[in-house]
Amino acid sequence: MRWLVLCLLALAAPLAAQPLPQSGFSALARAEPGGTRLTIDGEALALDVMLSQPVPWRVRFLAEPPRLVVDFREVDFAALDLARLGQGARGQVTDLRAGPVRDGWSRLVLTLDRPRLLAEAELRTAQRGGDAAQLRLRLHPAEPAAFAAQVALPDPPGWGLPEAVRPTAAPRKPRGQRPPVIVLDPGHGGIDPGAERAGHSEARLMLTFARELKEAILRAGPAEVVLTRDADVFVPLETRVALAHQAGADVFLSLHADAVPEGVATGATVYTLAAAASDEASAALAERHDRDALLAGVDLTGQDDLIAGVLMDMARTETAPRADRLAAAMVAALRSEKVPLHRVPRRGAAFSVLKAPDIPSVLVELGYMSSPRDLARLTDPEWRGRVAAALAAGLADWAVQDAAATLLLRQ
Repeated sequence: MRWLVLCLLALAAPLAAQPLPQSGFSALARAEPGGTRLTIDGEALALDVMLSQPVPWRVRFLAEPPRLVVDFREVDFAALDLARLGQGARGQVTDLRAGPVRDGWSRLVLTLDRPRLLAEAELRTAQRGGDAAQLRLRLHPAEPAAFAAQVALPDPPGWGLPEAVRPTAAPRKPRGQRPPVIVLDPGHGGIDPGAERAGHSEARLMLTFARELKEAILRAGPAEVVLTRDADVFVPLETRVALAHQAGADVFLSLHADAVPEGVATGATVYTLAAAASDEASAALAERHDRDALLAGVDLTGQDDLIAGVLMDMARTETAPRADRLAAAMVAALRSEKVPLHRVPRRGAAFSVLKAPDIPSVLVELGYMSSPRDLARLTDPEWRGRVAAALAAGLADWAVQDAAATLLLRQ
């Protein structure tokens, strides 16, 4: 399974004895340096994590790049020297991170050199003659197809998603007759810093820019602006889209500043969902999401994947042209402000955050942190202010055009 879920009756007593607070980091258990190690044996990879007490845990795999993700409820990793720990598997583990990801949960992420799958997974309790426990994971190289199959399996119910929004009895006013709801999505965050260069991280820069863009949008005219995160915290990709539905978003704008390991790339790029990816997007959403969270205002509970997919494709038929017009307005506004653009400023991709079928969604790469010129611009508040003003103007122009197009459709 994509997730390996361990539910031990022995956990009930310690969990009940130490109730979790509603927010914050409770640190039910500590990861202890003694007994925690990362080693290699030929092509096999071994991870042992010593815990001060047993806690529920689960494992998943992610792709691009291949990663092992271990979630705990809940572990404090502060005592571990992650850089030193990673040295034990140099060449097979290219990055190692750990920290809190949401209330009551913490995460350990290993970026792998190749696709790998679990050959062994076990939580050994009553270690050292006391309450300590040791998580033992053994991974072997895997065929890309087998790894992809594990990555594609659905999350357990309710994991990573906010509570579904039920359809309301009194729908909102139509587009054009109320201020638009704009959801800004600063990429990455928390234990996922994104690209990093010269002491700057993509996650922090995009959070700063999202706040600046929010102010620019509010100054440009009536609007409601919601951020998917307003702190340096981790938010799962699917949760970002679900939060947009929860906010009743009219627009979803994801903000990034990537880095490329080879070659030279500079300038801003605006992405929409690639046409070839739309069918796969509908299938993946139908398979992985709660039926209540697929389309705003539509409860698909009890409907199978085929019907859900058809309804999402119908919604996307209307939404895709609106997203294309939004992307064009973004590029035009950036060009008019003389913001440097990539040589191909409009592109399509299958990014997860672009897959909401009923919300026009674009992803803006403001620049590439791997480019010294772009990095200098991204860290310049005056330059960011110009870009924020341009994007706010592009959104405002698009909103007027979109309202007019909507009125024509209703006539």
